[in-house]
Amino acid sequence: MPVAQVGAAGKVAVELEGRTPSRKTRRRNKKTAAATAAAAALVAASPSPPPTPMQRLFDTSRRSSPTRPRASCRRPTPSRASPPSSVRTPLSAHAPCPVTSPSPPNSTHVLSARSRLDNPQVRDDLKPRDVRIDPSMPCFRHTESKGPPPVTYLHFYDCSKFSFGIFCLPKSAVIPLHNHPGMTVFSKMLFGSMHLKSYDWATSNPENDTNTLTTSSDGGRLAKINTDAVVDASAETIVLYPENGGNLHCFTALTPCAVLDVMGPPYSSADGRDCAYYDESAYSNTGGEMRYSWLKEIPSTFEMKGVQMPQRFTV
Repeated sequence: MPVAQVGAAGKVAVELEGRTPSRKTRRRNKKTAAATAAAAALVAASPSPPPTPMQRLFDTSRRSSPTRPRASCRRPTPSRASPPSSVRTPLSAHAPCPVTSPSPPNSTHVLSARSRLDNPQVRDDLKPRDVRIDPSMPCFRHTESKGPPPVTYLHFYDCSKFSFGIFCLPKSAVIPLHNHPGMTVFSKMLFGSMHLKSYDWATSNPENDTNTLTTSSDGGRLAKINTDAVVDASAETIVLYPENGGNLHCFTALTPCAVLDVMGPPYSSADGRDCAYYDESAYSNTGGEMRYSWLKEIPSTFEMKGVQMPQRFTV
């Protein structure tokens, strides 16, 4: 057994069974140590492989989600592709962990987050093939003659800060008008085109600029149209905020299309972030370009297929 001894000069002499290593052994050991050090230095100097588009999306989403105290990402149950299941809310294909309600993000954070998610490396690098989807898949075809085409939600990840997934809409499929209470949402078209209509709650009456008459006799609430346009994959990242940017919206697919959604924080019934649906009726007493509608919350029969997708990124 080797025995280490410290001499008067502070040097360690190794005695092996009462004998010191021969000169040849010392040279061999020295060469081996030098070769090991050189190999380690070469590995350290080698460039790391670039992150995959999905990894870049996950990292960017984590940095871009609104900051809240004591919020931490967790790795969900190991994901395995599961059979589609019917769900009742647009983003309930998963069960996000409960979180505290966030305060609205400040403008500096929102602009920084939008610039990160609309960065060409994230926006242009992420292709349908990276998430293994294409328009020929069954979820983009309407095979049933009765009823509207079903919408499929591919769920990739959720934690207390954010979640992301992809909506798959066949041609003519509709995601009805719904809200995102206390949430910031980034949406990016991956392919196809759709009609987007979005609203924000009115803060004053358009006729007299007061806070009166912003509710109707039948319980509707006045909302101002934010967007009423056709969008496709060439469009910039769409972002909506808790109080503006089109927090209430609906989609109508003009062609088979896929929409990536990053939400922070996710829906949570326990924390007052449940999804509500609305019916709209015109508010006709306005002139010029000021466009308003009455929105009334309604029960919804909207159902969606949810599919848990495997994680192809490191959390």
